[in-house]
Amino acid sequence: MPTHPENPPAPPPHGGPVPPRMALAFALIGYVALVIAGLGLVSLGTDQDVIAARGSGQLPGILGVVLACGAFAGMLWLHIRRGRPSFWAALWIGAGCFLAYLIGVGIGVMVETQDIASGASVVAHISTTWFGAVIGGAAVVAAWCGIALVRTRTRRPRWPWEHDEDE
Repeated sequence: MPTHPENPPAPPPHGGPVPPRMALAFALIGYVALVIAGLGLVSLGTDQDVIAARGSGQLPGILGVVLACGAFAGMLWLHIRRGRPSFWAALWIGAGCFLAYLIGVGIGVMVETQDIASGASVVAHISTTWFGAVIGGAAVVAAWCGIALVRTRTRRPRWPWEHDEDE
């Protein structure tokens, strides 16, 4: 029996989890948004540049965020593809993103300034200030959300007056 636009098919009774690929996409988009907003707000609040090295341009920041996003996507995918991941994985993902960001920024500063000391100085500054906390914290929050999307079995929200025809 074909369904008509007036009578859409009923959702499954127990709902289901979000597919892992969709959860990964949502979590990665959320991570990027949290990183950009968080770094901007910390920079505004502390009146400091995220990467304060003479002679460096935008390459270190871009490289750091790209590596952190790659680490986030790779590590989250390894955990959510198997179906029922542990929420503790979010902590490991946060640590991995923090390290990937530091490596990317350090390499970017060293490439642009041709000075190893500048790269080490920037990495030390980021890792001991709120900037580093934003990178790791955003990854933990976004990874937890991605894991929750895969683990949660639910259906669409309904108003109290909505009832199934079968009831």
